[in-house]
Amino acid sequence: MAIEHDFFGLLESGPDGSIFWSETVEFGDQSVTVDLTAPDQDDVSEAALDVAAALVSSIERIDLQARNAMVTELDDRTSEVTEYILQQQEHLGEDLSEFLVDISGDVHVDVIRSLQLMSMTILADEHGGTDPFAVLEYALDADSTDDVLLVNLDSDGNVQSVTSAD
Repeated sequence: MAIEHDFFGLLESGPDGSIFWSETVEFGDQSVTVDLTAPDQDDVSEAALDVAAALVSSIERIDLQARNAMVTELDDRTSEVTEYILQQQEHLGEDLSEFLVDISGDVHVDVIRSLQLMSMTILADEHGGTDPFAVLEYALDADSTDDVLLVNLDSDGNVQSVTSAD
Protein backbone atom coordinates (compact mmCIF):
# COMPACT_ATOMS: atom_id res chain seq x y z
CA MET A 1 0.00 0.00 0.00
CA ALA A 2 1.01 3.59 -0.46
CA ILE A 3 -0.26 7.11 0.08
CA GLU A 4 0.22 9.79 -2.55
CA HIS A 5 0.47 13.45 -1.61
CA ASP A 6 1.22 16.57 -3.66
CA PHE A 7 4.07 17.69 -1.38
CA PHE A 8 5.53 14.38 -0.18
CA GLY A 9 4.98 12.38 -3.34
CA LEU A 10 4.45 8.66 -3.04
CA LEU A 11 4.74 7.46 0.56
CA GLU A 12 5.17 3.73 0.41
CA SER A 13 4.58 1.67 3.50
CA GLY A 14 7.01 -0.88 4.82
CA PRO A 15 6.13 -4.51 5.46
CA ASP A 16 4.83 -3.53 8.91
CA GLY A 17 2.54 -0.81 7.48
CA SER A 18 4.73 2.08 8.63
CA ILE A 19 5.56 5.06 6.44
CA PHE A 20 8.70 7.17 6.40
CA TRP A 21 9.80 10.20 4.36
CA SER A 22 13.02 12.15 4.76
CA GLU A 23 14.45 15.22 3.07
CA THR A 24 17.10 17.83 3.79
CA VAL A 25 15.63 21.33 3.74
CA GLU A 26 17.78 24.43 3.36
CA PHE A 27 16.86 27.70 5.00
CA GLY A 28 19.13 30.57 5.85
CA ASP A 29 22.56 29.03 6.28
CA GLN A 30 21.22 25.82 7.79
CA SER A 31 20.51 22.36 6.45
CA VAL A 32 17.74 20.68 8.39
CA THR A 33 16.77 17.02 8.18
CA VAL A 34 13.00 16.68 8.01
CA ASP A 35 11.48 13.27 8.68
CA LEU A 36 7.84 12.28 8.46
CA THR A 37 6.96 9.02 10.11
CA ALA A 38 4.00 6.97 11.26
CA PRO A 39 3.90 3.41 12.59
CA ASP A 40 0.73 2.64 10.60
CA GLN A 41 -0.23 4.33 7.35
CA ASP A 42 -3.89 3.73 8.14
CA ASP A 43 -3.56 6.29 10.97
CA VAL A 44 -2.38 9.04 8.58
CA SER A 45 -5.02 11.31 7.07
CA GLU A 46 -4.78 13.60 4.08
CA ALA A 47 -5.31 16.49 6.52
CA ALA A 48 -2.30 15.36 8.57
CA LEU A 49 -0.13 15.35 5.46
CA ASP A 50 -1.41 18.80 4.46
CA VAL A 51 -0.53 20.17 7.92
CA ALA A 52 2.88 18.47 7.76
CA ALA A 53 3.55 20.01 4.35
CA ALA A 54 2.59 23.44 5.69
CA LEU A 55 5.02 23.03 8.61
CA VAL A 56 7.87 22.06 6.30
CA SER A 57 7.08 24.94 3.95
CA SER A 58 7.08 27.43 6.82
CA ILE A 59 10.10 26.03 8.68
CA GLU A 60 11.68 29.48 9.02
CA ARG A 61 8.57 30.85 10.78
CA ILE A 62 8.29 27.72 12.93
CA ASP A 63 11.96 28.08 13.92
CA LEU A 64 11.43 31.69 15.00
CA GLN A 65 8.34 30.70 17.00
CA ALA A 66 10.29 27.91 18.73
CA ARG A 67 13.17 30.25 19.63
CA ASN A 68 10.71 32.81 21.02
CA ALA A 69 9.20 30.07 23.19
CA MET A 70 12.69 29.25 24.49
CA VAL A 71 13.32 32.91 25.36
CA THR A 72 10.00 32.99 27.25
CA GLU A 73 11.17 30.04 29.35
CA LEU A 74 14.24 31.97 30.53
CA ASP A 75 12.05 33.66 33.16
CA ASP A 76 11.83 30.32 34.97
CA ARG A 77 15.16 29.41 36.57
CA THR A 78 14.11 25.76 36.70
CA SER A 79 13.04 25.49 33.05
CA GLU A 80 14.74 22.97 30.80
CA VAL A 81 15.96 25.83 28.59
CA THR A 82 17.69 27.53 31.52
CA GLU A 83 19.15 24.21 32.68
CA TYR A 84 20.40 23.46 29.17
CA ILE A 85 22.14 26.83 28.90
CA LEU A 86 23.74 26.45 32.33
CA GLN A 87 24.98 22.97 31.34
CA GLN A 88 26.45 24.34 28.12
CA GLN A 89 28.18 27.15 30.01
CA GLU A 90 29.64 24.65 32.47
CA HIS A 91 30.62 22.13 29.81
CA LEU A 92 32.14 24.58 27.31
CA GLY A 93 33.49 27.19 29.74
CA GLU A 94 35.52 29.86 27.92
CA ASP A 95 34.98 28.02 24.61
CA LEU A 96 31.26 28.92 24.69
CA SER A 97 31.93 32.15 22.80
CA GLU A 98 33.23 30.10 19.84
CA PHE A 99 29.70 28.73 19.35
CA LEU A 100 27.89 32.06 19.62
CA VAL A 101 26.87 33.73 16.36
CA ASP A 102 26.20 37.04 18.07
CA ILE A 103 27.35 38.43 21.40
CA SER A 104 24.84 40.89 22.77
CA GLY A 105 25.81 40.68 26.42
CA ASP A 106 22.86 38.45 27.35
CA VAL A 107 24.48 35.01 27.23
CA HIS A 108 21.20 33.14 27.57
CA VAL A 109 19.65 34.89 24.57
CA ASP A 110 22.91 34.57 22.64
CA VAL A 111 22.88 30.79 23.19
CA ILE A 112 19.28 30.53 21.95
CA ARG A 113 20.13 32.60 18.86
CA SER A 114 23.14 30.36 18.22
CA LEU A 115 21.33 27.03 18.49
CA GLN A 116 21.28 25.08 15.26
CA LEU A 117 18.03 23.51 14.14
CA MET A 118 19.22 19.98 13.48
CA SER A 119 16.00 18.22 12.57
CA MET A 120 12.23 18.30 12.40
CA THR A 121 10.41 15.02 12.98
CA ILE A 122 6.74 14.95 12.04
CA LEU A 123 4.69 12.25 13.73
CA ALA A 124 1.92 12.14 11.14
CA ASP A 125 -0.28 9.76 13.11
CA GLU A 126 -0.55 12.27 15.99
CA HIS A 127 -2.58 14.81 13.99
CA GLY A 128 -5.29 16.31 16.18
CA GLY A 129 -4.11 14.46 19.28
CA THR A 130 -2.57 15.65 22.52
CA ASP A 131 0.89 14.20 21.83
CA PRO A 132 3.37 16.25 19.79
CA PHE A 133 2.73 16.33 16.05
CA ALA A 134 6.21 17.64 15.30
CA VAL A 135 9.48 17.78 17.25
CA LEU A 136 12.26 20.25 16.48
CA GLU A 137 15.75 19.29 17.66
CA TYR A 138 18.24 22.05 18.50
CA ALA A 139 21.92 21.81 19.42
CA LEU A 140 24.55 24.42 20.18
CA ASP A 141 27.28 22.11 18.91
CA ALA A 142 26.26 20.07 15.86
CA ASP A 143 28.84 17.44 16.78
CA SER A 144 27.39 16.94 20.26
CA THR A 145 24.00 15.45 19.45
CA ASP A 146 23.43 14.27 23.03
CA ASP A 147 23.11 17.86 24.26
CA VAL A 148 19.92 18.96 22.57
CA LEU A 149 16.72 20.85 23.25
CA LEU A 150 13.48 19.49 21.82
CA VAL A 151 10.59 21.78 20.94
CA ASN A 152 7.28 19.94 20.69
CA LEU A 153 4.59 21.33 18.39
CA ASP A 154 0.91 20.52 18.16
CA SER A 155 -1.01 20.01 14.91
CA ASP A 156 -1.58 23.75 14.61
CA GLY A 157 2.16 24.44 14.77
CA ASN A 158 1.93 25.91 18.27
CA VAL A 159 4.66 25.16 20.81
CA GLN A 160 3.47 22.61 23.40
CA SER A 161 6.69 22.33 25.39
CA VAL A 162 10.45 22.64 25.35
CA THR A 163 12.39 19.76 26.86
CA SER A 164 15.93 18.48 26.95
CA ALA A 165 16.81 15.10 25.55
CA ASP A 166 18.05 13.87 28.95
